[in-house]
Amino acid sequence: MIPIVAPWTMAALAGLAAGLGQAPWGLWPVALAGYGAIFALIRGQGCKRRVALAFVAGFAHFALVLAWIVEPFLVEPDRHGWMAPFALVLMAAGMALFWAVPAALARGPFGLALAFLAFEALRGYLFTGFPWAMAGHIWIETPVAQVAALSGALGLSALSFALAALLAQLGRALWRHRRGRAAGLGTLAALVLALSWAWGAQRLAEPEPPARDIRLRLVQPNAPQDLKWDRDFAEVFFFRHLDLSAMPAADGRVPDLVIWSETAVPFLLNRPGAGLIMAAGSTNGAPLVLGVQRQDEEGRFFNSLAVLGEGGGVDALYDKHHLVPFGEYVPLLGAWAAEWGIGGLAAQALSGYTPGPGPALVDLGAAGRVLPLICYEAVFARNLRGTERADWLLQLTNDAWFGAWSGPFQHLAQARLRAIEQGLPLVRAANTGVSAVIDARGRMVASLGLDLVGVVDADLPAARAPTPYARWGDGPWLVVLALAMGAMALRRQLRRYRA
Repeated sequence: MIPIVAPWTMAALAGLAAGLGQAPWGLWPVALAGYGAIFALIRGQGCKRRVALAFVAGFAHFALVLAWIVEPFLVEPDRHGWMAPFALVLMAAGMALFWAVPAALARGPFGLALAFLAFEALRGYLFTGFPWAMAGHIWIETPVAQVAALSGALGLSALSFALAALLAQLGRALWRHRRGRAAGLGTLAALVLALSWAWGAQRLAEPEPPARDIRLRLVQPNAPQDLKWDRDFAEVFFFRHLDLSAMPAADGRVPDLVIWSETAVPFLLNRPGAGLIMAAGSTNGAPLVLGVQRQDEEGRFFNSLAVLGEGGGVDALYDKHHLVPFGEYVPLLGAWAAEWGIGGLAAQALSGYTPGPGPALVDLGAAGRVLPLICYEAVFARNLRGTERADWLLQLTNDAWFGAWSGPFQHLAQARLRAIEQGLPLVRAANTGVSAVIDARGRMVASLGLDLVGVVDADLPAARAPTPYARWGDGPWLVVLALAMGAMALRRQLRRYRA
């Protein structure tokens, strides 16, 4: 019985270990050991067994890392609570397929590393994409994360999988008592990691240009999702925004720009009553950026960012274009969703939200040109392309949907990677936290933790020169991976032909 059960148990444990590299745990050595164990377990097995072991490992991994996926269903547990376990199981199983399929395509650790990387890239695009909990995200709290300036998150994942393959080979050599080979593999793995770490540390040690003379105020009202739209509390949270915006700063400086989070106000932009005037009047004359829902003349609803000037006039507007499937719209149903009364868990409109036209810069005057990212949009590095270079990045988010355990911290980690990749500071206003000002190296300059009420007052960090990744994006990676996977498939066909 043990030989039959043990491999599946080991696969599950290895998948869990790999998951512990993600935020909030950040145990990257454990994660590398987990990935290496997965490659060692499935190498050389028959195709069906490789697929099954990889699926078990992937299921355990994503069930741990994506456990926060149940939280949106618990906001209204009487209506949606029954869906929570199904959501977690289906999400973990769906993500596990991105490990199982590449396991069918390769046998050795380095072939598996290449195939896993290719399918990690694929899941960032397939069905609108979900590049969450990538293997490269384990490095965010280390100097190695700076490699993202060269290669993006995919480059960090390539590093993770390459090191895992070396560890798998190292383990095999030790098992077979090949000490010389083991020493060589260990030295190579240590050298790759040391060079990556040293390069990142050197980059972090470079002097930063002085921050811009723009004082920001991020307002964090901490409105729990189950109360956010309750009629008895919506007004309370709105007035909390007003009070926090107007309060004197500890150092006496008046903010040059005040920022509220995603869907911060309980009214539509096109039906505000006195809300916009009150909001603009709370900032001591500073422009106000806020998240707001709006309805256009055709009856479509949008999740938007608006910039208010004096008197509550709308000076600029941006509509979120990368919506959350099943959260902000229901795929495939279209207009039928309104008739059936379903529009996604996070959408206030029955028909869900309509996507905006795409990435767009917003001119904030003295504060420069900003690229807005509303919540989920910051997960996708490709959402930062398609416009001229911004002066800084701005994310408005409502992470109350993610609970208070792992989801908000994983979301924050990905936002920090966007700053590293682009060489631009990123400012993050979050309803329940973590609100933060992040410099162009991905470091937290100022922040307010989860489930706290308050403000973040900080100067806007300076931008750095465009990084190689800002110029090239994922294009080179995708070309190389496509060619490599094609070569792997051709090699398999030639083997079958010769056989």
